Amino acid sequence: MAEVEIREVRKSFGRLEVLHGVSIGIQDGEFVILVGPSGCGKSTLLRMVAGLEDITRGEIRIGTRVVNDMPPKERDIAMVFQNYALYPHMTVAENMAFSMRLRRARQAEIDTRVKRAAEILGLSALLDRHPRELSGGQRQRVAMGRAIVRDPQVFLFDEPLSNLDAKLRVAMRAEIKELHQRLGTTTIYVTHDQVEAMTMADRIVVMRDGVVEQMGAPLELYDQPDNIFVAGFIGSPAMNLLAGQVEADGFRTEGGLKLPIERVPAGWIGRRALYGVRPEHIELRDDGVPVEVLVVEPTGSETLIMVRNGAAQLGCLFRSRILPQPGETIRIAPNPALVHLFDAETERRLVH
Repeated sequence: MAEVEIREVRKSFGRLEVLHGVSIGIQDGEFVILVGPSGCGKSTLLRMVAGLEDITRGEIRIGTRVVNDMPPKERDIAMVFQNYALYPHMTVAENMAFSMRLRRARQAEIDTRVKRAAEILGLSALLDRHPRELSGGQRQRVAMGRAIVRDPQVFLFDEPLSNLDAKLRVAMRAEIKELHQRLGTTTIYVTHDQVEAMTMADRIVVMRDGVVEQMGAPLELYDQPDNIFVAGFIGSPAMNLLAGQVEADGFRTEGGLKLPIERVPAGWIGRRALYGVRPEHIELRDDGVPVEVLVVEPTGSETLIMVRNGAAQLGCLFRSRILPQPGETIRIAPNPALVHLFDAETERRLVH
């Protein structure tokens, strides 16, 4: 295992710069997830750590070694790809052992490591099969087993679950997290799915347009987003954001809707801001604001309701099983202690 240090890393393709001075410190044994929308640079950064992309400027260290000019095979990393990258003519055992055979390891050591990885991943009964005889989840386990056999300092995962169906993704999330808890290997994982990031990571790095927007523990990003991009990206369903201005006794939206806040930030009375409240932090209250029901989405344990008051639309997530009809009026109230305020110009969080 090893620490990974990414220092002021930049990446350009010709005149186009896609990473703009990214710095991330990853501790020994930490599970860090890079998350963001397509095109934000997260996979490019992972490939630079792996040695599959050149570094235009900056420095990457794995352990005590600067690896900028080091070929992938010398970096002591193992990468799990989105498309599994298994050799179709090889058996499961042969796929898992391939990298060790390239290193001319002893057969006894290869057999021991393959057997151990197969036991960890539940592949012992499949070692003689070929990839075409496996399900998607089994193929992903083989790809993970190939990485485990190498016993690297760092695991790199590039959107490994995106080809799986929803139920299997949930199961594989738990398996990968359990695997990390068992092995304790430093792990960098790339995904565009914030639910994966929230449920698996020790620390999340939120990226947009080649820069890091915020780094922190999952609940830290959920509770204290630095800006409206992180606020809208982390959490499902997404946070409601309403434009308006701060007043002495609350917040008034541009459409005139009056909403509560716990404390008015110093010097912000009369200034334009954005009011953020998560759907799960809105309550049904008899003395709340009247809103018109637009859409009702029951899921069994929860009910997501889209509502409107004038031009303001909000998503509300209720744990109780309520089924109002579209067009019906209900009364809601955001929990003031859980409201977020952002500067309308800078889009940065206001401390209050």
